[in-house]
Amino acid sequence: MGDRWRVEVDRSVCIGSGMCVLTAPGGFELDTARQSHPTAPETDADEKVLEAAEGCPVEAITITLADGGEIVFPPEE
Repeated sequence: MGDRWRVEVDRSVCIGSGMCVLTAPGGFELDTARQSHPTAPETDADEKVLEAAEGCPVEAITITLADGGEIVFPPEE
């Protein structure tokens, strides 16, 4: 069994570019205010969701391991 991720979007940072929806359409959606949010608070580890987080122009997406809270993205500096 693979990792489970908790995906969060900081809506105070999100600019509604829609890049996450285009990259991982099953993982994100825009609401009527054009703010992104994950389609589910937890998901199986998914390369497209990670790619969407990496491609967010304002780095509004955070991914952590659901069972331990370790950061998957963004990488710790």
